[in-house]
Amino acid sequence: MITRQHIVAAIGLAAVLNAAAAPTNAAPELALDSMVQEALRENAGLRAARAQWEAMRERPPQQRALPNPMATYRGMDRASGGAFPDTPEQRLELEQQVPAFGKRALRGRIAEKEAEAMGREVEAMGREVVMRVKENYFGLYAAQQALAITRAEEDVLRRMEQIATTKYSTGGAVQQDVLKAQAELSMLKTRLYELERQEGVLKAKLNQLLNRRADSPLGSAVMPSPQNGAPLAGDVFELAREARPEIKEARARLERAQLDRNLMKKEYWPDVKLGVEYRRLDQDEDMAMLAVGVDLPIWFPKYNAGVREAGKTIVSSRAALEAAEQQTAFDVQDAVFKLTTARRVVELYKTALIPQAEARFSASEAGYRTGKTDFLDLLESERFLLNIRVMTAMAEGDLGMELARLERAVGKDLSADGIPSGSGEGKESGERRAERKGEPVSR
Repeated sequence: MITRQHIVAAIGLAAVLNAAAAPTNAAPELALDSMVQEALRENAGLRAARAQWEAMRERPPQQRALPNPMATYRGMDRASGGAFPDTPEQRLELEQQVPAFGKRALRGRIAEKEAEAMGREVEAMGREVVMRVKENYFGLYAAQQALAITRAEEDVLRRMEQIATTKYSTGGAVQQDVLKAQAELSMLKTRLYELERQEGVLKAKLNQLLNRRADSPLGSAVMPSPQNGAPLAGDVFELAREARPEIKEARARLERAQLDRNLMKKEYWPDVKLGVEYRRLDQDEDMAMLAVGVDLPIWFPKYNAGVREAGKTIVSSRAALEAAEQQTAFDVQDAVFKLTTARRVVELYKTALIPQAEARFSASEAGYRTGKTDFLDLLESERFLLNIRVMTAMAEGDLGMELARLERAVGKDLSADGIPSGSGEGKESGERRAERKGEPVSR
């Protein structure tokens, strides 16, 4: 016969099982840093953009090069002549067109700025990939933690159902207790199915970002570092102005437009054509000639329109830069608010809600021991505690996501406290060297 002592012991065992949120046969841990590096290296879209950027870096030497010279042979022949003229007059000409001074240099710099803008676009794509990897990673962490807690809850409910069934068979409980426990189990299965589906979708998304098959196995996500640290330090807005790839891209496009206007102004200057001609008159007489020619840029309305067009492009590019700065400021402000709220929510769960839920469960357990509360009150208290634990895991995942979104808004990796990670002098100098070369900086 099941006594009250047996019931209390079963409840205590259920609470112990519930506290073991993680599964015993844990899967290998997923290292977030290695996944980020693999995504930056293997992501198909990012590799395609990087290859396009590398192709654009080959354009400046082409733009600085002179046009191909022209070699021409002329000769006169009689109408009945053979394959080669036997006339005493033959000519060999060599011509080279030389653009006006400064045009080739400007074209090369314009190509460099185009490549730099493309490099910043690649950098922005990289930051987007990093954010998506981290978002899905922390989402996977929350889903896996929720699954572990919910599976433990299933064990608790099954034991509760057994206790209710035993008490009902002995007349110590009503049938509604058993039906309530069974309904709770059915609802819990639905929740488990949804969490398993969510875990599978998140793994497929991570595999896609890593350029793997969607069904490739992945281990368990872990929280890499405490995410509820000190408030954000430093001026993240100023940091974003200097680090955000979209702002760098807009600056490069503005500089490109200014160079394009300078080039259009040089279209008023004539290009020069240099030529050398060797002429053979007969076997004993030949001569060399030097030719110099210039084109005549006399169609001024055409060049005036080109300069005006370049000026309007500068105005557009400057406005685009301002728009990028304003969008960055909004993104940073929005991300800071959301990160601060997420930290407060996690803190509230850990310092208030979980202790309150545990106290409520302890009070219900004590009341059940003395017969002052019924089985359903104990069941609801236990389920409330576990729901709070699930919500805490979800809130921790949201906190990691919000930090990733703030990093995307700033354009630079941040530590848990909002301070740029790896901000030592050596790394910064390396980034400056890369920026001087017009290369996208991987942060």
